[in-house]
Amino acid sequence: MEIRQDDPKAAHVADLLAHHLEELRSVMGEHAQALDASGLSAASVTFWTAWQDGVLAGFGALKQLDETHGELKSMRAAPTARRTGAGRTILNHIIAEGRKRGYARLSLETGTAPLHEPAVALYRSAGFVSCAPFADYQASPHNQFMSLELSRLGM
Repeated sequence: MEIRQDDPKAAHVADLLAHHLEELRSVMGEHAQALDASGLSAASVTFWTAWQDGVLAGFGALKQLDETHGELKSMRAAPTARRTGAGRTILNHIIAEGRKRGYARLSLETGTAPLHEPAVALYRSAGFVSCAPFADYQASPHNQFMSLELSRLGM
């Protein structure tokens, strides 16, 4: 699988990003915190796509919160790429990038609906643990927060 830094406004991302946003909004309503292409294009956000045999397999982003803290944003495997390792490949890439940037911690916000269970299992398998809300997030029954202490990974 190939990971590329990419443009979230690119035509090849549009359908998967629209699917991502629609699906999240269908289960979370106004509590969905996912960024659209404009938000993913912010200077503080780096966006990557994953490709398998020339086909878009997924995407993910990393937002810099401060010099030592990054936020995992908009992880999504394409429906046709689920259970192929696309999500793990993107997650591992973002963790490695956080480490390379010298972050002490990566955090994320995700939902609590059954739709989110596979992602939560993936994050937990990578060492993410539940944490309190961070940045400007507010807790609700629709979201949960996780973090990974990179300084404990020993790499």
